Amino acid sequence: MKYRLFSNLCIFGMLLTLFCVTYDGGIKSVFNPQEIEPYYCGDASQNNISLMINVYWGNEYIEPMLKVLKDNGIKTTFFVGGSWANKETEILQKIVTDGHEIGNHGYNHKAHSKLTYEQNYNEISKCHEIILAHTGKVMNLFAPPSGDFNKTTLKVADALKYKTIMWSKDTIDWRDHNTDLIVKRATKNLKNGDLVLMHPTENTMQALPRIIEYCKKNNINIATVTKCLNLKG
Repeated sequence: MKYRLFSNLCIFGMLLTLFCVTYDGGIKSVFNPQEIEPYYCGDASQNNISLMINVYWGNEYIEPMLKVLKDNGIKTTFFVGGSWANKETEILQKIVTDGHEIGNHGYNHKAHSKLTYEQNYNEISKCHEIILAHTGKVMNLFAPPSGDFNKTTLKVADALKYKTIMWSKDTIDWRDHNTDLIVKRATKNLKNGDLVLMHPTENTMQALPRIIEYCKKNNINIATVTKCLNLKG
C-alpha cells in the first residue's frame, strides 16, 4: 500500500513537473508560453515583398526615391527616427502625402538591448508622440535601430501595441556604397514575404529603379510592411 502511494506520488510529481515550472514564487505553464517574437518576414502565401526604408539621415536622397516610387505606383514603409522627424517635418509630411506607411524607428537610434524597460518605453513612445503630432498617424510597427533588441524591448513594444519588425534581406547599403551589390542583395532569391532593409543613400537611390524593374519582370508586388505581413491596418 505504501509502495503504491509512493508510486502514485512520483507519477503525480512527474506530471506536475511536465505541465508546470516554478518561478518567482508562482507556477507558470510551459505550454503556450505566448512568447513575444519579432517578425522577420511576411506572409509567404501572398505575392508581396516590402522595401523597408529606415530613416535618420540621407535627406538629399529621400525625395528622389519618393519620385521613383511614385512614378511606379508603389507604396512602401518608411521607419523614421523621432529626432529626425522632429527636425525634418517637411520631408516627413511628403512621405505621408505620397501615401507611404510610417513606422517607428525609436527616438534617437539607441541600442535597445542595452536599455532598461523605462528607457525602451521612452524611446518608442517619444517617437510615437512626435509622429502623431506632426502627421496624425498612429503607428503600430517598430523597427529597432540596427536590429538591436532583447526580450525587454519586445515586451515594451507589445505593451505600446507595436509589432517588432526585423528583416529577411539586408542590402547593407549604409556600409557598402555599391549600386550593383545593393541590387543583388535585394533581389537574389527574392521570395514572397521578404522584408528588404535599405536606407536613403546615393547608391540605394540608384539601385531602386533596378530593384523595382526586377520585381515587375518577375511579377512580384512591392507593398507596405503591414500588407506584406497580411496584418489589418
